[in-house]
Amino acid sequence: MWRDPALTGLRAVAALAVVGTHAAFATGLITHGYVGALTARLDIGVALFFVLSGHLLFRPWVRAAVDGAPAPSVRRYSRRRVRRILPAYVITVVAVFEIYTVFTPGPNPGQSLYGLLRYLTFTQIYSENYLGTLLHPGLSQMWSMAVEVSFYLALPALAFALLRGRWRPTRVLVGLAALAAVTPAWLVTAETTDMLPNSAGMWLPGHLAWFAGGMALAVLQTLRVRCPAAIAVPMAGVLYLVVSTSLGGAILGPDPWWVPAVKATLYAVIATLVVAPAALGSRDSYTRVLASRPVVWLGEISYEIFLLHVVAMALTMHLVLRWPLFTGSMPGLIAVTLALTVPAAWLLHRVTAPQNRARSEGSSAASALPRCEAASFSSGLSSAAVRSEPAGRNTGS
Repeated sequence: MWRDPALTGLRAVAALAVVGTHAAFATGLITHGYVGALTARLDIGVALFFVLSGHLLFRPWVRAAVDGAPAPSVRRYSRRRVRRILPAYVITVVAVFEIYTVFTPGPNPGQSLYGLLRYLTFTQIYSENYLGTLLHPGLSQMWSMAVEVSFYLALPALAFALLRGRWRPTRVLVGLAALAAVTPAWLVTAETTDMLPNSAGMWLPGHLAWFAGGMALAVLQTLRVRCPAAIAVPMAGVLYLVVSTSLGGAILGPDPWWVPAVKATLYAVIATLVVAPAALGSRDSYTRVLASRPVVWLGEISYEIFLLHVVAMALTMHLVLRWPLFTGSMPGLIAVTLALTVPAAWLLHRVTAPQNRARSEGSSAASALPRCEAASFSSGLSSAAVRSEPAGRNTGS
């Protein structure tokens, strides 16, 4: 199946943003005023991945509805998702647990047989006290894989509900708007009530707006809508500057109840604008850069970079550079981390990725580490993540 190289290139952008926000935290740059806030907001890389997943995975259902053809086979869809995601994920999780049997730079509540089982089953975030019982500093980015897998499971039902009956794109877009509205409603409920566990902001409802943005692009594509990069990218840049202010929350510390909902909504808009030119077929310098061979090559191994970079950064920080936490150079840490991660990611990709080049159009999610808690530089959470106890405030970025 044909794949748009510009969309693959966007995965590289998202992966580098993820690495960047982690390096900014590890070196303490995120606490340096507005410049630090700009680096902290590079956690928007996870929103980019989710928008890409929403667009690429929903698109076959949309095309079938437009053509009046049978919906894609759920069995085939599930098999391809498992084949693409699971092998590299399992290898990484097991390897990290092995590494942390001898590498113990700080507290590690997730390092146990029970923790291993929860990570292997993508259920670690479904806990009342995730920070204290299941957070693993070498795998903290994997919260987004739990969200991604839950989206995989929900997508066939969502597609059926949105596309049943005669093809009416306006009705589908209205349905997607309603789906996106679940995110702010869920996050406000999680922040202002005790109805949900304190980690509920990390769950799929807290990120549905990001997936819905990509799904909407799949619908707009059928209507031949265009979104020039000259308009979309500057708009995304302005909104990025806005979300880097107090509207996006404090870098460290509790936020007002409304902040997670506002931030998640802005992230959905920004990430959708960034993806829109490539998803809707614009052909300009923006998409040409994204489709260039080096960027596409990085995009092809972006999932493996996501899986490996947190543990690589921890080893780099503690054993290679020997920098104390919250010290050192962000660019230097990124450079050494990528020097270790990229070859390992390429090898992992070669060993585990399906060899058929006509792979599924799906986009693997990779996540950023938006915010941190406690002793480990990799102990960040979802942008709408976990409410602290006992006040019930958001401790995600």
